[in-house]
Amino acid sequence: MNRVKAIIERNCLPLNDEKLTQAALANVFAFAGIEFEREVRLSDADIVDFMVGGIAVEVKIKGAKAAIYRQLERYAQHDCVASILLVSSRSMHLPALINGKPALVASLSRGWM
Repeated sequence: MNRVKAIIERNCLPLNDEKLTQAALANVFAFAGIEFEREVRLSDADIVDFMVGGIAVEVKIKGAKAAIYRQLERYAQHDCVASILLVSSRSMHLPALINGKPALVASLSRGWM
């Protein structure tokens, strides 16, 4: 998960449109040789933006921090999710574990520094 985080943070990805960010992130993954799936349905209510192996990768540009965290908590309840990586331009911290699954934040802002 740290490798995926580092690759994301090295790139200048769009900061204001979530769909553009997701498309650019798919290109970054492909260029880096990272196998991924997009828009993975975890349940009727939960669709994660990307699955990279067992890593659920969720892109969030806007939204209330509490709502984002609740969404990640739901994702962490699924057996196919081994860890969670939030990709965001928001300044947000996560606990080391969400429902027992490792969690990290990849900052979209780092790529622009």
